Amino acid sequence: MPIYEYQCNACGHEMEALQRMSDAPLTDCAACGKAELRKKISAAGFRLKGGGWYETDFKTGSKKNLAGDAANGAKSRGEKAGGDKSKTG
Repeated sequence: MPIYEYQCNACGHEMEALQRMSDAPLTDCAACGKAELRKKISAAGFRLKGGGWYETDFKTGSKKNLAGDAANGAKSRGEKAGGDKSKTG
């Protein structure tokens, strides 16, 4: 179940509530009791990593955005770790 954030327009009290997606939004503030509670919009606090997710399974080549790939990507392109390209001949 997702955690929703709420803020009271009357007193400014902020709270979180664990609710089903199908549940009606809360309206009554726990701090002041007024029906001024509004749901806030916030970003999810997690990222799906590892095999089995879109970034690793359906993207190809250099389009993958995996942790630690910055150093590995430079090495696979023949660049030194410091970013300098080696000169030949």
